[in-house]
Amino acid sequence: MADVLFEFIRQSNAVRVTAIDTATQTEVVTVAPLNMSQEQMQQLALEKLNYVLCAKDNKDCG
Repeated sequence: MADVLFEFIRQSNAVRVTAIDTATQTEVVTVAPLNMSQEQMQQLALEKLNYVLCAKDNKDCG
């Protein structure tokens, strides 16, 4: 996977995390609780991004 950009926006008691794969311009959004570390939030968003990219390739991503 190429570079991934992350954006963090606090919304009341949660954080909206956006992950963008720069090679495919695929973007996913997830919401994380405030008590997660930034690294945990990035990992959560990255897992979702990997799943979406896998599904776009028509693979079994289970």
